[in-house]
Formats: sequence, C-alpha cells, structure tokens
Amino acid sequence: MRTSISKRGVPIRLPDERWLHITQGHPELAGYYYEVLDAIQNPDGVYEGQRGEYLATKETETGKYLVVIYREVNADDGFVITAFFTRRRRVFERRRRLWP
Repeated sequence: MRTSISKRGVPIRLPDERWLHITQGHPELAGYYYEVLDAIQNPDGVYEGQRGEYLATKETETGKYLVVIYREVNADDGFVITAFFTRRRRVFERRRRLWP
C-alpha cells in the first residue's frame, strides 16, 4: 500500500484491495497506479464531491482526464474511493473548485 499527500496535506492511502477493486471495474486503469497517486499530489484541479469526498483531476492527454475520488477521514488519514478516465470535463467542472 502506498500513500500520496493531498493538497490539504492529508496522507491518502491506496490499499491493494482498493486498487484491485478499481481495476476490476475500470480495467483501462491497469498500469496507472502511480498516475493515480500523482493525480492526488499534483492535480490540475480539486473539486468538492456531493458527500464530503474530493475529486482530483489530471489531464493525461489532450482532452482526456484522470479523475481520482478520495475521502479525507481526518487531518492524518484518507483513502482512495475510486478512479476513472473521462473525456467529459463537465463530470467535475460543474462542481465547486477547491484548488487552485
């Protein structure tokens, strides 16, 4: 299990069981483990979710975005919920932008 630091300074865990779950549902993400962690630490933008989660976004190629959804449990712990690729910017841009 590896962690990444969110823009709010919270360590975000990506446990092996969660990565397996993500890649079973989104097999196109296989091989993008480190890119998922990087999107949390070095996102292009961070948006507010509907239930207290955060959406970190990173453009991986022109018009294609990696979206990582994670939750910060407290100031010292958080975890990845899921991740996916999208070409629809509206998936995250209709939400409130928190960073930058």
